[in-house]
Amino acid sequence: MAEPKKINWQNLLTVGSVTVLVGTELVGMTWAAGWAIGGIFELPPLFATIFEIAGTLLGLVGLYYFVRAALKAEPILE
Repeated sequence: MAEPKKINWQNLLTVGSVTVLVGTELVGMTWAAGWAIGGIFELPPLFATIFEIAGTLLGLVGLYYFVRAALKAEPILE
């Protein structure tokens, strides 16, 4: 029977901290870009909100791929 893998707490802390930092910046930037596009083109509030939501979703997708790459570089389970 295989032994359960141990958690590398240092890598977990590193990946978790970087995820919070990068996630805040990435999602905030993409949300702000959606807000700015709505304002530049003087779109009605509904369309501006749609751009904000689309920007946020794009930021979350980018964060997902960032975390996947970070976990390859800093594996949590040993």
